[in-house]
Amino acid sequence: LNAWVGLFKEFAEAFGIEVDMNKLFGTLYNKALEGEKDCGGLLAYNYFSGEHITGFEEGRPLFVRTPGSRFDLANFMRIHLASAFGAMRIGMDILKSEDVQIDRLVGHGGIFKTPEVGQRILASAMEAPVTVMDTAGEGGAWGIALLAAYMMDRHGKSLENFLAEDVFGQDQGITITPSAEEIAGYQIFMSRYREGIDIEKTAIHQLQEKGVIENAGTTERRSVSSKS
Repeated sequence: LNAWVGLFKEFAEAFGIEVDMNKLFGTLYNKALEGEKDCGGLLAYNYFSGEHITGFEEGRPLFVRTPGSRFDLANFMRIHLASAFGAMRIGMDILKSEDVQIDRLVGHGGIFKTPEVGQRILASAMEAPVTVMDTAGEGGAWGIALLAAYMMDRHGKSLENFLAEDVFGQDQGITITPSAEEIAGYQIFMSRYREGIDIEKTAIHQLQEKGVIENAGTTERRSVSSKS
C-alpha cells in the first residue's frame, strides 16, 4: 500500500504539486469507498514477504486484471485494501470451521488512521462488527508494549479486564457493522482471491529476485555499451 501511494506522490510531484502525505493517503483511501463491493473484477496479492496462512515463504507484490475488469481509481484502491485482509479472512474461515464465533473485533494499525475506510472493509471481510478507538492508528509495536505492561503489572487481572479497565477505559470507540451488500461483495472477491493464488505461486517461481536484478544490470551495461 505504501509503495502504491508513493507512486501517486511521484506522479503529483512530476506536475510540480507539493504533496501532503496524510492528505494523499486520506484521499486515496476514501476513494476506495466509491469502488464496487467486489472490487470490479480486479485482483491483487501484496505479499511483500511470506504469508504462512496461504502457504507462502516469500512474496511477489502482484496486481492483475482481465480486459473486462472495471479498472478505475476507486476499484484500484479498494482491491489493495481488500487484499490486505485476504489472508486474515482465510484464517478466520479456519476458526469458523472450528466453531469459533466472532462477536466483535477491535481494529488497530496504520490502515485505520483514515476514518471508516479500512474499518468498513475489514468488517465486510470478517463478516462482523469492527470497533476502532482513538488509539487505532498505533500498530503492532504498541500492542506488544501493552502485552509487556500487562505481564509486569497485571495484579491478578485477566488480559480482558486489563485492557478494558487500564488501557481503553471509557473509550468505547466507533463501531461499524457490515451491510449484506458489503459482505456479499467481499465473498465474491474472496472467491477470486482463492482461485488466483496459483498466479502468485507462479510469479514467485518465475521471478527470482536475484535473477531479475542481475538481468537488469546486464541490460543497463548493454545500454551504456551501445551508447559508447
